[in-house]
Amino acid sequence: MRNQILLAGIIIALFCVVRSNSAVAAEGEIVKLDKAQFKALIMDYEKNPKAWKFTGKLPVIVDFYADWCGPCRTASPILEELARKYKGKIVVYKVNTDQERELGTVFGISSIPAFLWVPPTGNPTMTSGIGRSADATREQFEKMIQDVLLKK
Repeated sequence: MRNQILLAGIIIALFCVVRSNSAVAAEGEIVKLDKAQFKALIMDYEKNPKAWKFTGKLPVIVDFYADWCGPCRTASPILEELARKYKGKIVVYKVNTDQERELGTVFGISSIPAFLWVPPTGNPTMTSGIGRSADATREQFEKMIQDVLLKK
């Protein structure tokens, strides 16, 4: 019995580690990406350096951020809210520009927060900064989701 409890504990711990390191999260959750995950889930810019070839199925928002960035911390809960609201319609990813400098360079990130809006077809749009308030930021994001990602 004792060994079974120990084994169950190890299995649960391993599941938690694998889930936290995975780029696959439940719908409505934000997923943090590294370079390899970005290339697999969004676009392999090394394989296709001259043409945008989106590999995802749902429209995507990529939040380029840093932990020390105040405006990034303001945008984060709004993106979490929108990820839940548009569950099954869009996917929200985050890329830490301090940890993933190459991605920041590839996408010309010179200030953060910066957002890559990727529709399922066509080319993406890049924006940076947030509104003067949380409500203004939410309104900006909603407009981009409707106009760029969902084309409504």
